[in-house]
Amino acid sequence: MGSALSKCVAVDLCVQWVGWMFASALKTEKFYDIAGSGTFILLAHLSRRWGGTSYLRQNVQTGLVTAWGLRLGMFLFRRILKDGQDSRFSNVRDSPGTFFVFWTLQAVWVFITLLPTIIVNTQCRDEPLCLRDYTGWGMWALGFAIEAIADQQKWNFKKDPDNVGRFIRHGLWAYSRHPNYLGEILQWSGLFLSASTVMQGPQYLSIVSPLFVWFLLRHISGIPILEKQAMARWGAEVEFQSYVRNTPLLWPFPGF
Repeated sequence: MGSALSKCVAVDLCVQWVGWMFASALKTEKFYDIAGSGTFILLAHLSRRWGGTSYLRQNVQTGLVTAWGLRLGMFLFRRILKDGQDSRFSNVRDSPGTFFVFWTLQAVWVFITLLPTIIVNTQCRDEPLCLRDYTGWGMWALGFAIEAIADQQKWNFKKDPDNVGRFIRHGLWAYSRHPNYLGEILQWSGLFLSASTVMQGPQYLSIVSPLFVWFLLRHISGIPILEKQAMARWGAEVEFQSYVRNTPLLWPFPGF
């Protein structure tokens, strides 16, 4: 397994650094997200091949990562083509050194998040499917549906000319201010849960995958940035103040 992990790290870094070279030369971030999601798919399939086995759990796990990567990657690519730019890179795209850091951090995100799947794909030992697998895959399906529906609801909302300058608060967005991120966390939590059925000893440390996704979205690059932008734009509006006061930040439960 160690050899497969090393090769995954090498491929991951290679893809991101090649992406950085092109992105830096063109001064664009338009293929940043699709390169990231594409690397997830690539490493999932390569790790299964390098593992030398093709158990049902490995096939399902790889298939779910592929479905996630295709949907999210194409959605984000379509969005940036429509918007023209990503505000995260406003002061970055013209600085090759800083841009390099962003691409390298994407490599770290890919590897840590995908680690449970790489572990399960490189295991020679198999176990019969059990309740943990089905629960994990059920969590993934729920998260996938939540994220896809939330993304589409916001896309449709922003596409309507009548909603220019307004914020979305219907559909799933009435129950959570960031339902797409909730779906993302559920998906990677479910994939860890299923993968854990064949883990041993230190491999359980790969629980860092869903914890990392949660921490990244909740405290670093997701919710804090969007909340700050939203407060700057609508913070003085009574309706937005009511929405923030009555709608949970992430988990659709009072107090969360």
